[in-house]
Amino acid sequence: MRRLVALLCSLALLAVLGGCATRAPTPVSNTPATGRDGPEANPPSNLMTVPDAVPKVELVRLSGPNKPYEIEGVRYQPFVEDKPLVQRGLASWYGKKFHGRPTANGEVYNMYAMTAAHATMPIPSYARVRNPANGREVVVRINDRGPFHPGRVIDLSYTAALKLDLLRGVAPVEVERLTAEQIRSGAWKRDAKEPPPVYVAQEPVGAPQRESLNTAASSSGRIWLQLGSFKLLDGAEAFRSLLVGDEPALAPLLTVFKQGGQHQLMAGPYGSRAEAEEAAARFNLLLKEPAKIVERK
Repeated sequence: MRRLVALLCSLALLAVLGGCATRAPTPVSNTPATGRDGPEANPPSNLMTVPDAVPKVELVRLSGPNKPYEIEGVRYQPFVEDKPLVQRGLASWYGKKFHGRPTANGEVYNMYAMTAAHATMPIPSYARVRNPANGREVVVRINDRGPFHPGRVIDLSYTAALKLDLLRGVAPVEVERLTAEQIRSGAWKRDAKEPPPVYVAQEPVGAPQRESLNTAASSSGRIWLQLGSFKLLDGAEAFRSLLVGDEPALAPLLTVFKQGGQHQLMAGPYGSRAEAEEAAARFNLLLKEPAKIVERK
C-alpha cells in the first residue's frame, strides 16, 4: 500500500511539473462560452512585418452577417450604411481556438492575418485601431462578429494585437471605421496634422441600461482605479500577476500605463464615478493601500 501511495504521489508531482513547463499564457476571450484561448505553441517569427490590411471598397450585403442577431439575450443591429464610426473602449484578441474556423461572413479565420471582429460594423469593413498607451496604429479588415462583453469594442487577431502590443490581455484602444468615400479618395490615410476624431461609446440595441451610467464619463472611458505605482514595469506586472492569482476574474480589468516615469497598474475603465467607488470598495479587500480613483484623458 505504501509503495502504491508513493507511486501515485510521484505521478501527481510529474503531472504538476509537466503542466508548469508547458503552460502557455492565455488571454481572456471575448466570445461567449468559448472557454480558454491563446497562442499556438510556435507562432511565426516574422509577424511584426505582416503588412496592415489594405482598404478597398467592397460590396456590403443586407443579409448574412449584417442581419440583426441576438447573443445571450442582447440584440445587436449591424448598420449597413456607409457612415463613419469612432469609438474608445476595450480590445482583446482571439487565437488558436478559432484558427481555421469560419468567421461570420464565411471566410476562414486566420489568427496571423490583419483582421478583427466588431459587433455592429458592416461586414466587410476596414478600421484603424490605435493603442493610446504607445501610439501604435494598425488597419484591420472586419470580417467577424464580437466582442460581446460590456465595454469591449473590438476583438483583434493575434497579429493585430501583437503589433499593437496588446497580447497581455484586455486594454483600451481607439477604433475608427474607414468609409468607402474615404477609401475611394485616399482620405483614410489621415494626415498627422488632422485633429483626432471624437470617440463615443455605443450600447448595442437591447443592451441592459445601468442606472448609474454617467454619459460624459462613459463616452470617454476616463474613470479608472489606480491600484499601485511602480518605477519598473516588472514591479507592476508582478503585482498584476499577484492579484490575478488571487482573483483570476480580474485579468480583463487590469492594465499597466506608463506616466511620468512610473508604471501604474489600473483597473477599469468604469462608466461612472459611482461604479468606480463600488469597485474600489471590493479592491480594498485585496490591497494594503486603498485604490485611488483617477480620470485619464
